[in-house]
Amino acid sequence: MMAMKQQVVFLILALSLVYVRASAQVRVSQMWCEHQATPLSVGVPQPQLSWQLSAPQRDTRQTAAEIRVALSQEDLVRGRKLVWASGKLSTAQSVDMLYAGAPLQADQTYHWQVRVWDNHGNVSLWSTPARWHMAFLSPADWKAAWIQPGFEELPSRPSPLFRKEFQAKKPVRQAMLYITAHGVYEAHINGKRVGDACLAPGWTAYQVRVPYQVYDVTDLIASGSNAIGVMLGSGWYRGYMGFQDKNDNYGSDISLLAQLEITYQDGTRAQVVSDTTWRAATGHIVSSEIYHGETQDARLRQEGWTQPGYPATGWSRTRAAGLGYEKLVASENEPIRRHETFHPVRIFKTPAGDQVLDFGQNLVGWVQVKATGKAGDRIFLDHAEVLDKAGNFYTDNLRAAKAEDQFILRGGGEETFEPVFTFHGFRYVRVRGYPGELTPDRFTAVALYTDMHTTGSFACSHPLINQLQRNILWGQKGNFLDVPTDCPQRDERLGWTGDAQVFASTAAFNMNVHTFFVKWLKDLAADQRADGAVPFVAPNILGQNAVASAGWADAATIIPWQIYQAYGDRELLAQQYPSMKAWVEYMHTQSRDHLWNTGFHFGDWLFYRPQDDNDGMAAVTDKYLIAQCFYAHSTQLLIQTAQVLGKTEDVTTYTALLEQIKSAFVREYMTPGGRLVSGTQTAYVLALNFDMLPEALRQQAADRLAENVRRYNTHLTTGFLGTPYLCHVLSRFGHLDLAYELLLQESYPSWLYPVKMGATTIWERWDGQRPDSTFQTPGMNSFNHYAYGAIGDWMYRVIAGINPSPEAPGYQHIIIRPQPGGNLTYAQATLDTYYGRVVSHWELQEGRMRLQVEVPANTYATIHLPGAAAQAVSEGGRPLEAVAGLRPGTPAAGARVLEAGSGVYRFEWNITQ
Repeated sequence: MMAMKQQVVFLILALSLVYVRASAQVRVSQMWCEHQATPLSVGVPQPQLSWQLSAPQRDTRQTAAEIRVALSQEDLVRGRKLVWASGKLSTAQSVDMLYAGAPLQADQTYHWQVRVWDNHGNVSLWSTPARWHMAFLSPADWKAAWIQPGFEELPSRPSPLFRKEFQAKKPVRQAMLYITAHGVYEAHINGKRVGDACLAPGWTAYQVRVPYQVYDVTDLIASGSNAIGVMLGSGWYRGYMGFQDKNDNYGSDISLLAQLEITYQDGTRAQVVSDTTWRAATGHIVSSEIYHGETQDARLRQEGWTQPGYPATGWSRTRAAGLGYEKLVASENEPIRRHETFHPVRIFKTPAGDQVLDFGQNLVGWVQVKATGKAGDRIFLDHAEVLDKAGNFYTDNLRAAKAEDQFILRGGGEETFEPVFTFHGFRYVRVRGYPGELTPDRFTAVALYTDMHTTGSFACSHPLINQLQRNILWGQKGNFLDVPTDCPQRDERLGWTGDAQVFASTAAFNMNVHTFFVKWLKDLAADQRADGAVPFVAPNILGQNAVASAGWADAATIIPWQIYQAYGDRELLAQQYPSMKAWVEYMHTQSRDHLWNTGFHFGDWLFYRPQDDNDGMAAVTDKYLIAQCFYAHSTQLLIQTAQVLGKTEDVTTYTALLEQIKSAFVREYMTPGGRLVSGTQTAYVLALNFDMLPEALRQQAADRLAENVRRYNTHLTTGFLGTPYLCHVLSRFGHLDLAYELLLQESYPSWLYPVKMGATTIWERWDGQRPDSTFQTPGMNSFNHYAYGAIGDWMYRVIAGINPSPEAPGYQHIIIRPQPGGNLTYAQATLDTYYGRVVSHWELQEGRMRLQVEVPANTYATIHLPGAAAQAVSEGGRPLEAVAGLRPGTPAAGARVLEAGSGVYRFEWNITQ
């Protein structure tokens, strides 16, 4: 009996040891190829592979990794027939490891796994298999022809339908659809929608780059007879875009390219390609324009047209478009998809007698309608962001955009309508012609935006700041539809470079915008002029002379560097370096004696102008002073990029140039005493943020900036270019309290004024709606315009204290430096990086400060404990000195600084004032 008890005890101990070892085991928790989880259109010969470690032990780092890749999951997990077996690699790299196996083949799926070793002697199990699919790698891979409808098009440009029947003669192992269009498309196979992308293929510099998408349609293919149907809309390619009521910006054609690659279970293959055997007709979408909306007539719906056996009576032949494949590129970013849905929070009649739905949130997308009525009944939906002072439906700020959807009923029962090839920016919808009572269950607003995963969160003890953060996030969602638009509602919706560059860093906290900006920056470079001038908008439909405004064109240098800091993507810097260098060289050639004081510039767009300016309080900043600041900043970023890429000659050349640019600034725009010729907030902010002043004169300039802010009764006066850096400069130069006062200011002009006025997104103007509820000029007054939301960067970096390190970008080295103020009692932020989740959560209570920090595996952090320089600090309830793994960092004024590896830390100390 004793022996049996001993055996049981031994077994329990053994199992406990196994459990303890398993619980301490490092594992691979997430994997990405080309920064996506399961990409289907990888178009590069050496994809970048990334993975995330999860480990309960503190200070866990990867010391080695092994990768294997195979053509089937079965071969992969058995470790046989591998196309890449890396062997054990002594490396800490877990982000953007380049594939280094056998050459990859087009239209082929690859399965991969990774396992890692850590610094504690643990080795992970092989990860759960992941996969990626290679797109076409050369024009020769295309066998399909571009096709167009064979019938004469009506002036209203109804959406054409294309269809083709085909046979699947054997059991199917895999079927992949490669598809794109001149215009936008929606595809179906056997009556089922292909994928869930909206408005594909998106908007690019079509004259150079036409993206195609790849869909796994294996589950949609039936044995025997099948049918594929594709519907097209004008979209960005030939629809009305820009300011001059102009369409056909890239061409007047509407064309389809589709290639279905079928692999049977026995390994044989078949293709279904777009060609002149396809048939075409029109259907229920009578007209569709991005600005003006969509008209659908259900009486014209071709029921069953995407099913096999459909008679297709009266359908015409298609014709070959004669277009090539050289411009085709595999999609590398996430598509636009449907996201949140909303029902009306109230339905009411305005003083003017309109029936209006209020969805409670300014959003971008469309409204789905359910209705029962007679054949020919027309339902009209008009879209607006705001109500006027009297409470009436207001659309003057949409300018020429009609933003109206029309649905014509077929009759005979309940019908459901929603647009396909348009989108609107709205909170309110006016309904006309609805057959019956308006009830919330009959109307659903659908939010559309690029499928970026939310990565950041921010909250604090101030409810208005929390609403501001929500407004910033919704401004980003509404304007990140394949390109970073300025606004989503009026006759504009363009990829303004200035708006994008001021907001890119904030955007990268809120959501994963990595591939979004990789794609858009390629369009910017494609539209960049041969002389290096960068357009106002990308893609550029405003013309070859709409270029080179300071602070706008600098998106070419600023955004690549910011995305590199956020994600550590060195390949992006290499991709964009020629564009960055060309832009700096353009400024160089336009300068005289290293002073860039020529050309058109928007300046500090929409800066503060009081209605009654008799006292000269308008904050006008010299546009050439601004240009010189951005000239220096772009040159500095080019130097830093050249250092990363090992371009030592360029580092030497542009370092010398930068010195001359700054000297020219001092000569032209600064008095000997350090006063700037423009005494505005923006002038001082840019000069200080970009280090334009001699170091000995910077603090007095910052003090002058603070003086200016107080002269305006603690209000900002900055426009698009000064606002992003205002609080950063104040907090950097010892005016943290003033930065908080500006953030918490509730009267105009301020960030919280729109919040107090009921805004649910960021406004274009500080006073888009005045305190008396009247509006700013309708010619330019968007209520969803994210530029001023750039304050979010300061909220994440300074209030919560989460920062990437320039020396180890992508949050491989994290700097946690919260700076409490403004009577906030707590602030918390999270950020999901490629390494894992970063957390900074502080709270103040009765003279004590608590700080919780989470550092992901395979990273390390420098943690600043504010006000703890001379205080006893505990971590996890133990004196700091008794906690292993925490090392003293470089001392900083007023704070204790620690170096820490991965793990969750809970610090507490008495706060000094």
